[in-house]
Amino acid sequence: MNEQQRAWVDAAWQLIDEARLTELVVGMVDIPSPTGEEAPLARWLSDTIASSGLEAHYQAIDDRQANALGLLRGDGTGEDLLLYAPIDTLTVGDPDEDVPWVGPELRPDLEPRARVEGHHVLGLGASNPKGHAAAVVVAAEAIANAGIPLRGDLLVGLGAGGMPTNGRLTRGLTRHNTGQGVGCSFMLEQGWWADHALIAKPGWAVAWEEVGLCWFEVRVHGTYTYVGSRHRMPYRNAIAHAATVIEALERWFPEYAARHTDGLVAPQGVVSSVEGGWPRMAAVTPALCRLRIDLRTSPRTTPAQVRREFGAAIEAILANHPEFELDWDMVLAIPGTSTPEDVPVVTAAKAAWEELAGRPHEPILANSGATDANILRNRGIPTARIGMDRIGPAAPLPLDFPAGMNVVDIREATRLTRAIVHAAITLCTRERSAV
Repeated sequence: MNEQQRAWVDAAWQLIDEARLTELVVGMVDIPSPTGEEAPLARWLSDTIASSGLEAHYQAIDDRQANALGLLRGDGTGEDLLLYAPIDTLTVGDPDEDVPWVGPELRPDLEPRARVEGHHVLGLGASNPKGHAAAVVVAAEAIANAGIPLRGDLLVGLGAGGMPTNGRLTRGLTRHNTGQGVGCSFMLEQGWWADHALIAKPGWAVAWEEVGLCWFEVRVHGTYTYVGSRHRMPYRNAIAHAATVIEALERWFPEYAARHTDGLVAPQGVVSSVEGGWPRMAAVTPALCRLRIDLRTSPRTTPAQVRREFGAAIEAILANHPEFELDWDMVLAIPGTSTPEDVPVVTAAKAAWEELAGRPHEPILANSGATDANILRNRGIPTARIGMDRIGPAAPLPLDFPAGMNVVDIREATRLTRAIVHAAITLCTRERSAV
């Protein structure tokens, strides 16, 4: 970074305000945006971007799902950078859909209603993804308001459908493909493209690769029969057999993870759901019990290879239990991806991190979380990921998985915003030949 770029970074940093970040996070949390229903939030964000000195675009996917996009044009002599974050929440914020699966009731951080407590904001999605999206918006605002002469375009993408979910079929929703990066993919298909991308997602480090995911459905077969007849007629309980399959898979997942742990990733697996029988009719056993499995994948392993490895694990279970009858399919596949560590967007993000951290960059290892970075990289855009650190002991809730998603420390958001500004100015103020 030369002296002029350094001065531009300092000028933009002066315009980053914790109160503005808090305002944006609160505004985003107070507009519910479960996957498939992000349109109201996208509309609000489009208006917010337009008032910030950027060109703004509301990009409808259908009548209930949309992206919010922004553009700060350069003079055309540099390369373009996309700042990206998703905007949908993992859960809905409605007890009719979330309870009892998130717990016996909705905690305050699981409700789409923001609460400010000192340096923290809590509410559904306050950190992931909305706090990260707020950092992207404020970074672009600061660069625009500082009047920095960009060579390359600075694009902002706030995408729908970034969570690892298939479509919800409640409240009149009908589309099955509303998650798994559908908004990011649609954005790219519609021409919102750049030479480099920086995605804001959790983890105070720079990442240049991450896991993909393969989903499997296992169908364990049994006999439809009645409790009063189990001692008189053929009896084969699909649910009992499914429990054995689950236990065997749970023992296999750590072995799978150990084989594929390298680079920045340690791909994990879980049995996520079990479906079988009639809760209203406990007197009978079903002829089928369905299991759903999420198996994360290394960037160096293809979905076809993972499918064969999962198949071998199932065959081993059947060899130990020849009385079982089951079949299975892979029902979703998004490959893991990697960007070379020495490309400009990674080196720029690492330089920003090092300046703010005051030490050489330290990557976070053993990651098993997937983001829309896989969509960006699979389309050929070199992509780096950077985000916020976990909440600390001073947060209003102790750290667990939902609190990590739904409680944001605005001081961390400020640091992330500064890092994004630093990397963006580095990339967007250089001549194309220099990049």
